[in-house]
Amino acid sequence: MSTSTCSTELRVLLAISKVIDQALDLESALESILKILSDTMSMRRATVTLYDPLSGRLAISTSYGLSALEKQRGVYRMDEGITGIIFRTAKPYVVPDISLEPLFLDKTGTRRISQERISFVGVPILLHGSPIGVMNVDRVFTGQEQLDADTEFLTVVATLISQFLSLNEKVKKREAALKQENTSLKYQIARENHGPYIVGKSQTMLEVEQYVAKVAITKATVLLLGESGTGKTLIGRIIHELSDRKTHPFIKVNCAAIPENLLEAELFGYEKGAFTGANSTKPGRFEDAHLGTIFLDEIGELPLTLQSKLLRVLQEREFERIGSNKTRKVDVRIISATNRELEALVGHGLFREDLYYRLNVFPVHVPAVRERKEDIPRLLNHFQKEMEREYGRSLTLTPGALDLLLAYDWPGNVRELENLVERLVILTDDKPVEAELVRGFLTPETHRPGPARHAPEPPAHPEQEDFYQPLKETERREVLAALKRNAWIQYKAARELNLTPRQMGYRVRKFNLEELIAKGRVDHRRQQS
Repeated sequence: MSTSTCSTELRVLLAISKVIDQALDLESALESILKILSDTMSMRRATVTLYDPLSGRLAISTSYGLSALEKQRGVYRMDEGITGIIFRTAKPYVVPDISLEPLFLDKTGTRRISQERISFVGVPILLHGSPIGVMNVDRVFTGQEQLDADTEFLTVVATLISQFLSLNEKVKKREAALKQENTSLKYQIARENHGPYIVGKSQTMLEVEQYVAKVAITKATVLLLGESGTGKTLIGRIIHELSDRKTHPFIKVNCAAIPENLLEAELFGYEKGAFTGANSTKPGRFEDAHLGTIFLDEIGELPLTLQSKLLRVLQEREFERIGSNKTRKVDVRIISATNRELEALVGHGLFREDLYYRLNVFPVHVPAVRERKEDIPRLLNHFQKEMEREYGRSLTLTPGALDLLLAYDWPGNVRELENLVERLVILTDDKPVEAELVRGFLTPETHRPGPARHAPEPPAHPEQEDFYQPLKETERREVLAALKRNAWIQYKAARELNLTPRQMGYRVRKFNLEELIAKGRVDHRRQQS
């Protein structure tokens, strides 16, 4: 090797060593290295191809002399082409003239037209002796001796690149650990300052807490699943508070509480004069949530006509207001919640499959209270303290009253429990609460003996269950009839019966009407068509 060649290589290595301050920006660092090689080695093209463990393939990570489209084409299987051979064997591969090499795939399409004799040098990128990628270089052929020298030198450069990759990976892991630690600290602060936090410590709620901590620091779309009243809105708020979007809006929209003809305007906004009554321009809730989080509650009730528009927002983060052709962009995180079985709705054609998969990126199931009864004492204690701050009164439960609450199934979940505590605080004037008073507020048909410290007190009237059966059937018939009259649309039936959408949803689940509603909607659509 000549003195001038050694001098050139030393200058290259010195220049590459100065790029180390870019190691945290891996793509920029690798691009700088390839440019240095281009300026000093007269190479035509160069690529750094890395192994992707998710796809099990090799893909071009950084390139020099390739367009974006050419770079995109550079994806290889382990058994494919020269790049695959270099990775599998962990040894360099030299081609003096690529036009004579049958293994040369030219997937990028950059070498199809060339009047010169182009040589190829490929070396493995090794970390702790194992291949993690491949570096390839094209240059005009100048002799076998020069190719041998290039191979040795590029092997040294590949070693430096492996250290860049290793350092970058370590920093990413450390950064993720710090983010996780920061999330835990935020959660502790929220708990101490009466901010939103999860009260329960049952195994199922600890799992929910872990999922929330992991997903909050990401940009992932979250789907919260569970019955009404389990605290899905609270969990959505916690995810927002623990995220980088905390200082921006948290916008809540109940898709079941807004009539279908108004929901589009509520979500996407409208221009002045877009329809009767649109006397001024109004931004939608997605615009209100820009840079923050939008929480779409009861997403299973979203009409099919709006599902395609929501899908576009999820995919492109863009939409148009009603009455406008101007496309608007938003940077918003979407958290949705439902008490419906979305997969079943997809099967009945009531929910778009592509939208379901877009929403279901990170599902979190929030368990019902009856599935975590060990949390009831903590929930009671939490709400007692909340009501004490609100009303200045304390609440004391007798052992019999506590046993009754522990045995109850809580069909309304946490919301029902909170409402009961507030009612008892208002009524009892600091007096101990007896079981008889508590029993009067519990829903008889859902009261089941459950795992409690002692068996609950027997019902005051043994014939009570027989009394409630015909009442229950009458109520079921009324709900079913209202649904039929209103084309199986729950919020319309709720309005007719003077119920809130949540109360209607509870009755639908209580009477197991989900399948009847799904079938009824399909039949109704067929009749209309």
